[in-house]
Amino acid sequence: MPPADPAAPSPSETGNPLPEEGGALTDALTAALLEAPLVPVDQEAAALPDPTGDHILNPDFAQALTDAPLKPAAVLIAVDASAPEPDVVLTVRTSNLSSHAGQIAFPGGRIDPGEAPKEAALREALEEIALPTATVRVQGFLPSYASRTGYRVYPVVGLVDGWPALTANPGEVDDIFYVPLRFLLDPANARQESRIFEGRERFFYSYTYADRRIWGLTAGIIHHMSQRVVSNRR
Repeated sequence: MPPADPAAPSPSETGNPLPEEGGALTDALTAALLEAPLVPVDQEAAALPDPTGDHILNPDFAQALTDAPLKPAAVLIAVDASAPEPDVVLTVRTSNLSSHAGQIAFPGGRIDPGEAPKEAALREALEEIALPTATVRVQGFLPSYASRTGYRVYPVVGLVDGWPALTANPGEVDDIFYVPLRFLLDPANARQESRIFEGRERFFYSYTYADRRIWGLTAGIIHHMSQRVVSNRR
């Protein structure tokens, strides 16, 4: 995965959870994400401006994002659409990695030269959690997410019919777990937090599911996914 900021020591919460949109909304949002056409992207799309990213909550990041070309990366948002309660696979990064150590992430990583975002996301999922490429039906892509660390991340949405036996690559992944899609799409589960980084207060989203805390880049992508589905239904 692209480099991330150092782990945050007990970030301070700012404000309340985002507004409750209604208990029945999550069912509709889940169906909308699984049924709605997504954005097709290819390598040429890397020249287009990002609609969202770390700069939304931290506007001063915008200049950093234009100082150098963003390096392409891709993550796989894999959903078991066949289950009564569709869920999404996430990973816990190993604690000895030089970046994203111990953090929760979608399977994914850098796009190799000549590779399309779809190919990179599927390759990384195979390498990290042994998710067979043939079992994933790619539906499309959410708009790319600009990271302050200099990456343009393409979230690739794919469906599976039941989870195969997944195995964590011990060099990259400590654990594999699943989160209900409805939880990730419910705006009430997103929190805005902040911490001091390089002498300035930085803002980011976070989600807490059971004992799992999702924050940073992954939470930003989840929040954007939720907001995009909400806005598409209005």
